[in-house]
Amino acid sequence: MARVVFLNRFYWPDEPATAQLLTDLAEALAAAGREVVVITSRPGGSDFPRREQQRGVTILRVAATRLGHRGLPGKAADFVTFYLGALWQLGLFARRGDAIVALTDPPLLGVGAWLIARLRGARIFHWVQDIYPEVAVTLTGHRWLGLVRPLRNLAWRRSDGCVTLGADMAGVLTRAGIPPARIAISPNWAPAGLTVQLCDAADALRAEWQLTGKFIIAYSGNLGRVHDLAPLLDVAAALRDEANIALVFIGTGALRDRLEAQARSRGLANVHFFPPQPRARLAESLALGDLHLVTLAAGCESFVFPSKVYGVTAVGRPVIFIGPRDCEVARLVFGQGFGLAFAPGQTAAIAAAIRELRTGAGRLQQLGAAAAVFGRDHSGPTGATVIWENLLSPAS
Repeated sequence: MARVVFLNRFYWPDEPATAQLLTDLAEALAAAGREVVVITSRPGGSDFPRREQQRGVTILRVAATRLGHRGLPGKAADFVTFYLGALWQLGLFARRGDAIVALTDPPLLGVGAWLIARLRGARIFHWVQDIYPEVAVTLTGHRWLGLVRPLRNLAWRRSDGCVTLGADMAGVLTRAGIPPARIAISPNWAPAGLTVQLCDAADALRAEWQLTGKFIIAYSGNLGRVHDLAPLLDVAAALRDEANIALVFIGTGALRDRLEAQARSRGLANVHFFPPQPRARLAESLALGDLHLVTLAAGCESFVFPSKVYGVTAVGRPVIFIGPRDCEVARLVFGQGFGLAFAPGQTAAIAAAIRELRTGAGRLQQLGAAAAVFGRDHSGPTGATVIWENLLSPAS
């Protein structure tokens, strides 16, 4: 059975979403009898060994900077140093017959991995979590970034298979010329160990954060540019006279400092910011929200899918999605009955819906029950493992 070699900037014990997803899948494939290797970066510097075994997975860590907190230049340095280090390691390690799987952190990692795979006689697969350069072009308006698209498309077309998160993203791959037979849709899943939480599951955290007695609207996750977060402050402003309603941001990202400054300048005392919580406390922090907000910036809906949906529903909490109405996230939230969907400018309607959910406990419980059903069906990597096993089989 061929070795499976994954490449991604983050892996255990890091806790970004792709690290948790890759850890779950890699360990599941190793438990099924495959030889699994992950090429990743070294968390926090040099204290972690360059090579180790964890739950049957061989981890190869390469030196790379961790300067993302310093803004775009630091993040660019992180991308470049890992990109070069990971490809160097792959070039030394890969051998004929390997199945190489490149994720999309850093962007376009799959292009370099494809070239090395062909040189080494290995198969190459792309696990497309985000679609670049389209995301960058949409967010910055710099159309010249699209110059790398033909090379990216060529790497996709010459691959042995591409796996992405939903039908909207698969449509982008199809339009890039990848035959539908070589595209697999494998939705993400909730982090292992998350289960439906009772209403009082986060009482200790509420007390710690001085939120006892509040109806909490939570945004948990990356405060990044692909998430349209400004409308959330508009909603908070519309609810500022509701003393028992609080908007709580849990996480960090490129937009956090700006959001905090805007909340202060607008005098939004009902908006609170807290740091991201470790995985061991994830169930409690997600249970804190009586309902959760999920957002997407217009134009990004076909290029990313917010995996936070799966964690939120796993603990049985409903969702309000704010973003383009005709996108997969909106259709999923509304169609599966575990939340509501609004366009960014519908501030008054969103505020009215929140007031109604706060006072109408039956409706909130109904949405929460539907969330629990959806979350149970996406509670682990079992389905993804089957898809990957079929894809990695030499007969595929």
